[in-house]
Amino acid sequence: MTEYTVRDAFYDYCRRVGMTTIFGNPGSTELKMFTDWPDDFEYVLALQETVAVAAAAGHALGTGRAGLASLHSAGGVGHSLGAVFNAYRDRVPVVIIAGQQGRAMLPYRPFLGADEPAEFPRPYVKSSIQPARAEDVPAALAEAHRIAMTHPRGPVFLSVPEDDWDRPAEPVEVREVRTDFTASPEAVAELAEALNTARNPVLVVGSGVDDEQAMPEVVELAERTRSHVWIAPLSGRSGFDETHELFRGFLPPVREHIVGRLAEHDLIVVLGAQVFAYHVHGEGPFVPPGVRLFHLDCDPKQTAWTPTGTSLLTTVRPAVRALLGQIDDTAADRLRRPLPQPRVLPATPEPSEPMDVGLVLDSIRAALPEGTVIVEEVPSYRDAFHARVPVNQTGGFLTTGSGALGWGLPLAVGRALEAAQAGTGERIALVIGDGSMMYSVQALWTAAQHDVPLTILILNNSGYGAVKALGRRLGMPNPPGSDIPELDFAAVAGGLGVPGRRVGAPAELDKALEESLAHSGPFLLDITVASDNAPAYQPWAQ
Repeated sequence: MTEYTVRDAFYDYCRRVGMTTIFGNPGSTELKMFTDWPDDFEYVLALQETVAVAAAAGHALGTGRAGLASLHSAGGVGHSLGAVFNAYRDRVPVVIIAGQQGRAMLPYRPFLGADEPAEFPRPYVKSSIQPARAEDVPAALAEAHRIAMTHPRGPVFLSVPEDDWDRPAEPVEVREVRTDFTASPEAVAELAEALNTARNPVLVVGSGVDDEQAMPEVVELAERTRSHVWIAPLSGRSGFDETHELFRGFLPPVREHIVGRLAEHDLIVVLGAQVFAYHVHGEGPFVPPGVRLFHLDCDPKQTAWTPTGTSLLTTVRPAVRALLGQIDDTAADRLRRPLPQPRVLPATPEPSEPMDVGLVLDSIRAALPEGTVIVEEVPSYRDAFHARVPVNQTGGFLTTGSGALGWGLPLAVGRALEAAQAGTGERIALVIGDGSMMYSVQALWTAAQHDVPLTILILNNSGYGAVKALGRRLGMPNPPGSDIPELDFAAVAGGLGVPGRRVGAPAELDKALEESLAHSGPFLLDITVASDNAPAYQPWAQ
């Protein structure tokens, strides 16, 4: 009888929790993991470890289950850390398995061995361990998976010495951990009373709403309380129907700008977001003077360091459901709560060469089929994107909430692969900047190899536009190292197996968009756009 090994226990557990797609970039210390590779698993090769982790995250966001990434020891883990940071900040569950040299070699500092492997990815993982014994690996995997999937979700790290895989082991039980939890009835009742008596309440919606698929409940809460709704600053997902009459827009990551936009309200309720994410330093109060704030989030660390208001430690969906049972439906009319002014899309700019980004974004909005999932990594034009391309579906918008570039393309590849595997018919559209694209351009090869349903739309302004905008804010008209001319993305894509073309004139744009969205596999458009010469975060005016 063949002995049951750590490898057997690993694959059995992954199979039972639905982690049968492994994203990785293999090295010598992982090879024994792949002995007798099981037929029901799919290995997705990434040409760089950042791509592996981010693609696993995109796949996880599509499936609702934890993603699985396999990395090489030490240097391979180091390559991946930008994506690990994003997964941590954006609360995406990814189980990361890293190779390690054999235990017998570790006292001698071997080539490609990892010194203190569990310390390397911290603090941007929820847990990190190299088990003390080979036979402990299966239980450590199961614990890591449960931690990844417990709110607040996020990446976990497990280092496995290469000689562990052949050691005898016992199967590990898959057990249920119910991760939703609700604040106390007294705390929910206090918030309900505040909503029932406020003159003009406002909801600030973060990624946690989308993560828990709580948009229907939050829309109902907004409608029944007639609360205006903003998306939290730098949110990695949407969380509210941006075409709804109560939707106001996206809060900027500047303290005094947020205070100005919320000044008309007497009650602020923050759902599944921090209070608040800032990009540049600001002065003054965190909220308008005299305004009451309630904060609902599942992260005890975040609720602890929040600088103002009353925090309820809770997952969003059950808390909002509990609130809905205590809302006074007469309050909105009785207190004469105002509706916001209708949110009007900006006018489409006139055709020009190079094209105004507003014209390009309006054309993208018109071309996107219903149900398209949008991934965005275009920091130069994020405000313009939000103003012109409203999202109205759960899971319909993905970006980085942390700001570390290189996330968007592999995230989109992983999400598109999940759509292909599930047969949903979804197409993923990535809107990305030329600077962002070069951080993880190797992901194009993986997209081509798996023929994923992905349209890549590069807004190419020949530079790091967001850096230039921040420079102008600081009185620096042209910061060094912010120009990146003469990149031919269509040629690069072709070399990696993805068809594409350049678009430089308005007359070509609509047909090119139609072609890119109708293509069955990946397709890239390199779209030349004019630079935006405004400084970042211009002063807020009431």
